[in-house]
Amino acid sequence: MTSPGGTRVRLTQFAHGGGCACKIPPGELEDVLGGLTASTPAASGTRLLVGLATGDDAAVVALPARDGLPGQAVISTADFFTPVVDDPYDWGRIAAANALSDVYAMGGRPILAVNLLAWPRDVLPMDLAREVLRGGLDIAAEAHCPVGGGHSVDDPEPKYGMAVTGLADPDRLLRNDAGRPGTPLSLTKPLGLGVLNNRHKATGDRFEQAVATMVALNRDASAAALAAGAACATDVTGFGFLGHLHKLARASGVTAVVDTAAVPYLDGAREAVRDGYVSGGTRRNLEWVGPFTDFGRTDTGTRLLLADAQTSGGLLVAGEVPGAPVVGELVPRGPRSVVLR
Repeated sequence: MTSPGGTRVRLTQFAHGGGCACKIPPGELEDVLGGLTASTPAASGTRLLVGLATGDDAAVVALPARDGLPGQAVISTADFFTPVVDDPYDWGRIAAANALSDVYAMGGRPILAVNLLAWPRDVLPMDLAREVLRGGLDIAAEAHCPVGGGHSVDDPEPKYGMAVTGLADPDRLLRNDAGRPGTPLSLTKPLGLGVLNNRHKATGDRFEQAVATMVALNRDASAAALAAGAACATDVTGFGFLGHLHKLARASGVTAVVDTAAVPYLDGAREAVRDGYVSGGTRRNLEWVGPFTDFGRTDTGTRLLLADAQTSGGLLVAGEVPGAPVVGELVPRGPRSVVLR
């Protein structure tokens, strides 16, 4: 993207990390959140269905049936991050799809979003911020989700995302603690987004397959999972496939066995790992899951890809989703939460 003065602006150069790889490491985050699971009393008639305890994708409260209307589940989430690509419009689309994904990962449909924007207004042109917001608005329109404003701050580092509210049937939620032994595991998007984005940041090379994957909504995958009778799912984002799978298995009291040969990867992902384009977030993910994972004979490159910090990744579903590869299964709890074969 070119600034009004004619200089090419590379947004990724204004961020210390890119996309969901800029998250606080999962181990540190769990230490911070330990003991903070207590919540204030709910408003009259409401009930917290999903909170902090299981580390799920969003918070959910149940509203009771009244005036002849059925009860509903209200989903609340927020997600924002630093630039993952240089193009501001694409960054806006990716960040919006990623924020909406938390609602889809819970089995809901988004009904309202508000923008969250941090911008170094004395450094980057506001025209670029407008492009970011335009990208977010277009993805929200694709999701049939109105955007009702938002909040902005002047910040040394650009950040963008959304807070999203959704609705769901309280009896048909997708939760990360509802996995049961004997259930297959499906993955709805290929891995490798993190290493390709890191290569883009380092070289400026554009990877269309990565952008197309990140801007794709998880709406259809969520609907297909519900139609197939699934009750357990999560989306694969900053903690990587292994990190999110570990959290699902831990919350469900099961072990996940992964067929590493069945896991799909984006074109160019293995080459990016080979050439060293691995983020610090991915390496921290791998270090965190190490004590909980039986890696077997899995090679180092594959381990890094399985821990790769994804941005706007797919859904990991306990159940078979039409069109998505089955990458493993849940079995009774063993000494490790994840086993690679």
